[in-house]
Amino acid sequence: MTDTDAPYTLDDVTVVMGTYNEETAIGTVLDDIDDVTDGRADVVCVDSSDDRTPEIAREHGARVVRQEPLGYGVAVRSALYEADTDVVVTTDCDDTYPMERIPDFLEYVNEGYDVVSGDRLYWGADEMPAVNRFGNAAFAAVASLLVGERLHDTTTGMRAYRRDVIEAIDWTRNTGLSAELLIRPVCRDYDVVEVPIEYDDRLGETKLDPLEGGAEILGSILTVCAEERLRRVLP
Repeated sequence: MTDTDAPYTLDDVTVVMGTYNEETAIGTVLDDIDDVTDGRADVVCVDSSDDRTPEIAREHGARVVRQEPLGYGVAVRSALYEADTDVVVTTDCDDTYPMERIPDFLEYVNEGYDVVSGDRLYWGADEMPAVNRFGNAAFAAVASLLVGERLHDTTTGMRAYRRDVIEAIDWTRNTGLSAELLIRPVCRDYDVVEVPIEYDDRLGETKLDPLEGGAEILGSILTVCAEERLRRVLP
């Protein structure tokens, strides 16, 4: 957006998420989005559930795109491309992220940022299991070393993007997509800002094994950083 463009409004926002058996939380999350955006933002759920999640999502006005269960990253990547507004906000469907911050994220986009990333660790993330908190801090430290820029929370699920950033990058990862969604824009010199957000207890059971998932995320960080470094040196 240039200085002469009109600022984006909540009518220009789509909130996207991958959903998998989140019937406990999805209604609350969608109610929160509706309340904070006055019903003006679109919502897209790419869903692989075998419980009532898609029905509840439709009842709350979300557009549901059904997909075979292929993993977190595949669902979120699909959701990103389903959005057709100028601003896309990613979130998880477990009620851990503060939907009331969506207008704040939009303001940062209107200030000129291409990507606004929610930093869960700034305030300590006390509600996060200790092993996850330690792992997320470690992922951020590794990514910071590799990209040469301080990153604070590479695996957060809540971010806002200008649509042209999403369309300009070929997103490739699965479990590690959350890290890729920050690292590639940083490496390509987009204007990225991390802002502190609160993090709450999740509703429902987690689907991610911390050890297996953590290994996949670390592998993704290493691969994405290597690809981006190679991209800079190749003609």
